[in-house]
Amino acid sequence: MLTLHTADLLVTGDPRRAPLPRGALLADGRTIAAVGPYDELAAAHPAARVRRWPGLLTPGLLNPYGPELLERTYHPDPREADALGGEPLTGETALAALGMTDARWGASARRGVQRMLAHGTVAVAGPLRRPAVADAVRRAGMTSRERAAEPPGPPSLDPLAGRRPLAEAVLAPLLPYEGRAATFAVFDVPDETALAGRGAAACVATVIEGRLLYRRR
Repeated sequence: MLTLHTADLLVTGDPRRAPLPRGALLADGRTIAAVGPYDELAAAHPAARVRRWPGLLTPGLLNPYGPELLERTYHPDPREADALGGEPLTGETALAALGMTDARWGASARRGVQRMLAHGTVAVAGPLRRPAVADAVRRAGMTSRERAAEPPGPPSLDPLAGRRPLAEAVLAPLLPYEGRAATFAVFDVPDETALAGRGAAACVATVIEGRLLYRRR
């Protein structure tokens, strides 16, 4: 099925290419079939389903803190809120007190992955050594990558934290689109400057290989 995703502004992730007002991405199942002006793509593919998004459509983001956020951080279950609160827990003392098991690490990672998807993240970097954590990442549709060097920190769910430029945070540019997966994120901001100010928490949708895995309600 062809799906035409359009937003107020499309950013390819390649700093050499100017943002495209009323740009669109045409997804053919799991892959990108075209990227260009909405009016042109809509005219060329009148049968395509159309999804209109507010703000900025960009490539999906890579979070460089995979091990730190998924194997050294506990993401509480909402049912544990009275005892643990709702924020992620870190530190050897706090984690030791939880009596972490492989099953609990896997459940925590699944919740952590959902938090990442809500920040436009489609992949993580760093070695994931716990099979339950790696499985949670894979089952969510995300991928893991090696990293050439340790990121500066501190770890954050926001891949743009510390005013990291968008071009440095994307997993892969949208162009050239031939052979690329239909993997992208949408942020409810007018442009890259506003995105840098608000951060990736402005995410309203995350799509991996054509599947809508997160949408803000």
